[in-house]
Amino acid sequence: MAGYSLFAMGNPLLDMQVTQGEPLLEKYGLKANDAVLANEQQLAIYDELVKDWKVTYVAGGAAQNAARAAAYVLPEKSVVYTGAVGDDELADQLRTANAKEGVESAYQVVKGQRTGACAVVITGHHRSLCTTLQAAELFQPSHLSSPEIAPLIQEAKFFYIGGFFLTHGVESALELAKHASSASKVLTLNLSAPFIPQFFKAQLQQILPYVDILFGNESEAASYAEANGLPTDNVSEIAKALAALPKSNPSRPRLVVITQGADSTIVASSQPGETKTLSNLTTEDTNPKIFPVQKLAAEQIIDTNGAGDMFAGGFLGAYVLGKSLTECVEAGHALGAMCVQQVGPTLKFPKVNVL
Repeated sequence: MAGYSLFAMGNPLLDMQVTQGEPLLEKYGLKANDAVLANEQQLAIYDELVKDWKVTYVAGGAAQNAARAAAYVLPEKSVVYTGAVGDDELADQLRTANAKEGVESAYQVVKGQRTGACAVVITGHHRSLCTTLQAAELFQPSHLSSPEIAPLIQEAKFFYIGGFFLTHGVESALELAKHASSASKVLTLNLSAPFIPQFFKAQLQQILPYVDILFGNESEAASYAEANGLPTDNVSEIAKALAALPKSNPSRPRLVVITQGADSTIVASSQPGETKTLSNLTTEDTNPKIFPVQKLAAEQIIDTNGAGDMFAGGFLGAYVLGKSLTECVEAGHALGAMCVQQVGPTLKFPKVNVL
């Protein structure tokens, strides 16, 4: 298992996806374009889906989606992914999906536990995510120092952590973050959902100093601004504020990449105008930079589940290859657009070259 350049960590989940789910939103108190951890009243949704709905099962988990997207643009054996699963058939389905798409699974297996699941309720072009973490939230930091995993961390040059992981795994996330910072490797983090900056503010604040590239969308940026008392709801200003936060490894600037669905993507740098940016990415003086998105016709969009993850993975894959900032954003846009034209967080095979 030698030589994987990108090491990703998150909550491995099997997505249970249904369409025309308006009745489910109402019944379980879900919002159309949101992501939540299931409360006690919402835990019944998984059995109801199996019993009464036509379910499409797709390998999910935000960071796992991003890992598969990065693998899409990288050479074989470039991406390894860890998280905790149960000793069940769902875990085998995830391993198979990863292997098919070029991601090495380095799971911690929690005996006697079920693999986590995510109810994905599609209404029109929106997706509502309701997750039960199960085994995923039992991930142990000791897995990172195990003889199977420690060498992978040593060999990797880039790290990606899903923000959802911070709800239970901040100790493990900090271990990776400190390793990356001290070895001058690149640490990337996705804000993942509005509830992360809102309710896991302390955990996010612990890891942000180590983050070289931060991904998020407009609603996550707004949630961060509100939780931290920023006097603005302007996404560009929020991105600049996030870029300017203290940084443990000042030798490279921080990039903050905020997507806005079909609207332009915003990239802010903590050191605009410097040409030695992030090893290979140079930013001109404009800060933040705005990258327009090619709009798709409404009838081309099947569902938006996983589009942000695919953007992050595409960006990161191009970044690992040493591409320019514009090329990284374009790779992200291409995979995001490809994803919304498929069912669930999936990409087209045989592969389309997006670089």
